[in-house]
Amino acid sequence: MTDQAFAAASATPEIPGKPTSASRTTLSHIMTHNDTNLLGTVHGGVIMKLVDDAAGAVAGRHSGGPAVTASMDEMVFLEPVRVGDLVHVKAQVNWTGRTSMEVGVRVLAERWNESAPATQVGSAYLVFAAVDAEGRPRPVPPVIPETERDKRRYQEAQIRRTHRLARRRAIRELREKRAAEGFED
Repeated sequence: MTDQAFAAASATPEIPGKPTSASRTTLSHIMTHNDTNLLGTVHGGVIMKLVDDAAGAVAGRHSGGPAVTASMDEMVFLEPVRVGDLVHVKAQVNWTGRTSMEVGVRVLAERWNESAPATQVGSAYLVFAAVDAEGRPRPVPPVIPETERDKRRYQEAQIRRTHRLARRRAIRELREKRAAEGFED
């Protein structure tokens, strides 16, 4: 599929598309004792906050204004992060709809006591909704994947979106059925 075909697939006629590189960013943070859990490693919630911060910056940059976190998919922790590690959170827009966008995030750690390259320690996918000053959804520019990797990410994001919507629909239908049968949730 060509770049133009990708842009056309999610295009809002009045908003020109933006390439994936236009909003890509990296947030870096040195982990301290204040970030640790009872096991002495960095608390997952600290990493999740960094992930949400980086993804939010990317979503706001891509959409040209405020964007709010709608959901987080597949937050995966691959290896522990330790005090002293320099953590890099890399984020980019993978896919856009009319008012929402998926941001992919990779978490890397440079070990303070090793000279090895940074190690991937986590990843996540977040969905953001662009909002106006009153908090109502507003249109976002379509994303234009630039590389083969970007195109793969775009297609995978469409699969995740389909699964999110199917899961939401199935849960709603089950709740409606149970309510009709007199069960309270």
